[in-house]
Amino acid sequence: MKRLLTYLKPHKKMMAAATLLVLCIIVVELYRPIIIGDAIDDYINGYQRPYVETREGAPGSVPFRGLFLTREYEAIPGQRYDQIFLYQDRYYMALDLDWQTCERLKEAAPQELAALVSEGAVMLSAKELGALRRYDFLGILSAAALYLLMLLLGFLFNAGDTWILQKMGQNIIYRMREEVFGHIHSLSLSFFNTTPVGKLVTRVSNDTEAVNELFTSILIKLFKNVVKILGYAAVMLSIHVRMALVSFALLPLVTVLTFVFRHLSRQAYQLTRNKITEINTFLSEHISGMRLIQIFAREKEKYDAFAEKSMELYRANWREVMTFAIFRPAIYLVSVLALLLVIGTGSDAALKGSLSLGTLFIFITYISSFFEPIQELAEQFGTLQSALASAQKIFSILDEKPQIVNAAHPVDVRIRGQIEFRHVWFAYEKEDYILKDVSFVIRPGEKVAFVGATGAGKTSILNLIGRYYDIQKGEILIDGVDIRQIDTALLRGAIGQVQQDVFLFTGDIQSNITLGNETITPEEVRQAAQMARADSFIEKLPGRYHEPVTERGSTLSAGQRQLLSFARTLAYKPSILVLDEATANIDTETESLITQALEHLMKGRTTIMVAHRLSTIQHADKIIVLHKGRIQESGSHQELLAQNGLYKKLYDLQLVE
Repeated sequence: MKRLLTYLKPHKKMMAAATLLVLCIIVVELYRPIIIGDAIDDYINGYQRPYVETREGAPGSVPFRGLFLTREYEAIPGQRYDQIFLYQDRYYMALDLDWQTCERLKEAAPQELAALVSEGAVMLSAKELGALRRYDFLGILSAAALYLLMLLLGFLFNAGDTWILQKMGQNIIYRMREEVFGHIHSLSLSFFNTTPVGKLVTRVSNDTEAVNELFTSILIKLFKNVVKILGYAAVMLSIHVRMALVSFALLPLVTVLTFVFRHLSRQAYQLTRNKITEINTFLSEHISGMRLIQIFAREKEKYDAFAEKSMELYRANWREVMTFAIFRPAIYLVSVLALLLVIGTGSDAALKGSLSLGTLFIFITYISSFFEPIQELAEQFGTLQSALASAQKIFSILDEKPQIVNAAHPVDVRIRGQIEFRHVWFAYEKEDYILKDVSFVIRPGEKVAFVGATGAGKTSILNLIGRYYDIQKGEILIDGVDIRQIDTALLRGAIGQVQQDVFLFTGDIQSNITLGNETITPEEVRQAAQMARADSFIEKLPGRYHEPVTERGSTLSAGQRQLLSFARTLAYKPSILVLDEATANIDTETESLITQALEHLMKGRTTIMVAHRLSTIQHADKIIVLHKGRIQESGSHQELLAQNGLYKKLYDLQLVE
């Protein structure tokens, strides 16, 4: 939570404004029942309030049978008053009463009222009653107008609060998504070798949205509900202590239910998040591998495996739903019981005259609303747990340290293409060395090929030249500078690599060649395509360079995808060219075109080739033969054949084939 709150620092003013608006919302919500309660006591039940005689024409006075009367809110000791009272469904006016009698009339017995009637109390006509109470009617209208104003203010405060929180939350999540995605880009290849793609997708999409809810609603609502509960409690205690204590009688039971719910909901949320991650990982992997599933007709088995994953998520969601399904009715039942207590106790007090009807209304309204923030608070704690669980997963990605780190002060070097390995030892894991004491020198413009059996370490050498992994022992130098002292962006920008497995993005032909690099002009794209002989099929497409490309280039053949990979590499004009089985997926006719293009392309560039077909690398200046991580032989094609060693055996085997 402390780490999450650091994202609020740039939005302190917005958070302060949202908090202020929340306080205003609470004040409005607390004040609305008081408006109605006061209206009940002061105006609707206004016949219990006394009148005092005043001079003719006084402001607010009412003419009544030769007298002029005005309303008093409180009876002042020592002064005489007139009082309206209800007796046998008729309204009477008792004149010239002392203030104690006026107060006693509020709870007088029928016998006392009958005595006042017999002593000369005046029965009021409907017209007289209307004239006397017209100010009560105006008071009701003013109370209604004030209530309407509070509703309008509540709407405006809520709208402003929602706008501020949503804007702040979206800004924070936008920043967090960028931070997570940018950090994922900075991680080393070894991380992606062990982390499923679906898991990373869940972190960037689902988990950030869960955290979004924390900033847009949970934090401020937690604050709002806590303050609202305290506000209700304080106002109820200030109005009537005994009724407030009756209202709080069931709070211990609510507290127990809340703690039980928090425990169960936390477990349910965590389980649900884990199951969502698992099913996303399963989907990402198996949709990507759908071709293989269909080739081996494993649809039913994979469907059964997915159904099992889906059922686990269903059970987790059902457990979460049932937790809420039990808690919400339980809190509602407690709130109804509390309401019964308030109505029962309050009605008895109102009948005895120790509690006004307006106060009873305020308590009935408050107790109906008092348990809502308690219920929301418990549910928000559950959602908070979900957001924190998602945040923990996001931070676990952000805490991953990239194994390839730039030097504090990188050496500024203009890469010409000299590559030197000095006693290099390399292992992907611990001391299981793939390369063992490997040393060689490749001069600028030289064409060097690496051959050897599968697992000999050929691809590892290519990965090390681009510094996608760091070596354990030895040195790798580019133009005499240790690659660990060269900025990785500069280093990799100087290396153009064509791989056997070509990856194309959704977009068009041109965007897949430039990869979004705006410095590469359309003319340079066409030139690169011509040099790679990719224009031979691009010009035949309806959209040519703007022809749409689907995910992974599924509408293009393997050879066409490989030609686009060549064009992409050429467009970046690398100093070092790396060909990793680059012609493996190209037919003989296309390979002939590529070979012609490569002869022109490799001039002036250091070229490193890896190939299993020895016929494709016979023109290399030097061929290095690897065996079990060590350099076994080195020389030109003819020199290696003359040595009658491992290369000669590999060559003879391919001739036989």
